[in-house]
Amino acid sequence: MTAPTSNPPQTRPAVLLVDDERPLLDALRLGLEPDFEIETAGSAEEAEVMMASRPYDAVVCDHLMPGEAGLDFLTRMQRLFPRTRRILLTGYMNPELISRSVALAGLSDCLLKPVKAAQLAESVRTALVRNSRF
Repeated sequence: MTAPTSNPPQTRPAVLLVDDERPLLDALRLGLEPDFEIETAGSAEEAEVMMASRPYDAVVCDHLMPGEAGLDFLTRMQRLFPRTRRILLTGYMNPELISRSVALAGLSDCLLKPVKAAQLAESVRTALVRNSRF
């Protein structure tokens, strides 16, 4: 008699959301958690500590925050964690900013706030597939 086979548990991609607006973080977390393992940080400084402690498949960061700007943070994360996909959220859709951001930080995407969880989920999925992670 053969033992029943069991499927290994599915692991969800780990995504770090970084924004100083807690209500936005909470709303995005609720919308993304069915498909992703979500952790949140309220600042670039907090996010960097979290990224140093465990691997993330993607990091999504607001551009304008107190302290370090999101673009500067994501540019540094590109050097420190090159396999982590990076997505920038901004309330200001400036073509020059987008072009500069993609080039400087190696962004997978740049999305205009307010962003819907479904739109962000699709952006993260696309970034991970492009990177052949999942």
